[in-house]
Amino acid sequence: MMYLYRFEVELEVKMLHVVVAANDQETAFVAAEEEVEKNFLKLPTISSITLLEKKPIRKTAGFVIE
Repeated sequence: MMYLYRFEVELEVKMLHVVVAANDQETAFVAAEEEVEKNFLKLPTISSITLLEKKPIRKTAGFVIE
């Protein structure tokens, strides 16, 4: 079963929210880190990645990100 994972990623200069779909938590953490790296020209230093929510993907699934 696929899940949506919502992470808070702390960089040296700011916080990011990352949402990924994955089969398991380990894969989700790796995917979150890869998504952060893809969005910057210079690779940022990630201080921490915190899992905030996990939801099963059904017909609909989503998160509100503030």
